[in-house]
Amino acid sequence: MKTRTIIPPFIVLLLPATLLVLASCMKAPKCPYSQSSKVASVAEVDSIKRYLAENSITNAVQDSSGVFYVTSNSGQGSTPDVCSSIYINYSVYRFGYLTSFDSNTTPTGFACTLGQLIDGVKKISTKIKAGSSVTMFIPPSLAYGATEMRDGNGMVILPANSYLKFQMTILSVQ
Repeated sequence: MKTRTIIPPFIVLLLPATLLVLASCMKAPKCPYSQSSKVASVAEVDSIKRYLAENSITNAVQDSSGVFYVTSNSGQGSTPDVCSSIYINYSVYRFGYLTSFDSNTTPTGFACTLGQLIDGVKKISTKIKAGSSVTMFIPPSLAYGATEMRDGNGMVILPANSYLKFQMTILSVQ
C-alpha cells in the first residue's frame, strides 16, 4: 500500500518567501573598480592640443577629463562599464614615436576587465560600443604618470610623464 505525504498549505505558501529571503542574502561579488575623477591639468591639455595641431589632427574630440579621441569606426555592440570584461586589440605609442611600445592584434584580442586599464582608456571606453575603433591622446596624469615602464630586461620602454597615443578596437564586451 502506497502512502502519500501531504504538505500543509502554509508550508507551500512559505516556500517562495523563504527562497526570496535566502536569495536576497546572497550578494553578488562587488566590482572593485570605479571610474576615476582625475582630470588633466591645463598644461597637459595644451600639450595635447599642440601635438594634434602639429600633426594636422583636426577631428579629435576633447573629453571633460582632458583626453582627446577620434572614433574611426562606430560599433553597434554593447557599451562597457569599468567592471565589464572586454576583448581588445590595441597599439600604444609615445607622442612623437612611430614604433609601438606595446600592442596586441590577435584575432581573439586581449582579454581584460576595463577597470584594470589606465584612467584615460577607462574614460573613453565607456563612451563607445563594441566594434568601435578609437585613437586616444592621453596625458601623463591619466596614463602612467611619474612611473616609468620597463621591459622584462629592465630597459625603460616608456619614460615617466609620457603622453600616449592609444589606438584600440573593442572586439567584444561581456
